[in-house]
Amino acid sequence: MTQSSTSRTTLPTAEDLIDLARTHAAACGVDLAELDGDVEGRSPINGAVTSRTTAARPDDVDAAVRAAGEAFLAWREVPGPVRGAVVKRLGELLTEHKDDLAALVSIEAGKVTSEARGEVQEMIDICDYAVGLSRQLFGRTMTSECGSPGSWRASGYAASGTDAAVDCS
Repeated sequence: MTQSSTSRTTLPTAEDLIDLARTHAAACGVDLAELDGDVEGRSPINGAVTSRTTAARPDDVDAAVRAAGEAFLAWREVPGPVRGAVVKRLGELLTEHKDDLAALVSIEAGKVTSEARGEVQEMIDICDYAVGLSRQLFGRTMTSECGSPGSWRASGYAASGTDAAVDCS
């Protein structure tokens, strides 16, 4: 009977996680000077503070909503295939930085690397799907039960406004 040896895995230190997070964020083009502030981000891996940011003030939120509304007015006039090209580029950037983004997901969410890579891959897959849809922004036409004989009606896609996600954690 052979006895198997057991190995112990030690958790990374707070400094290790901070260094990893900053390295991977910088590789993705994050301005590290923006990672200072009074709101702490803690890793579920060991509870260590791995990031800091500044909470948005109500005026900041109002300005962001106004800017998004103004951008929407121009963006809705952009043809679907052109918007699709922007989403395609986003997918390319996600692919280019997949390992760095997966490392950040691991640090911030405590996921194992394979699961974190899967999360990033899901974003890439959604981009691919959306790119395909951007060339299929057609509506449906059908005969109409109202109006004169032979009349028809049509439906189509139209951008309806801005959207937001709020993290209240």
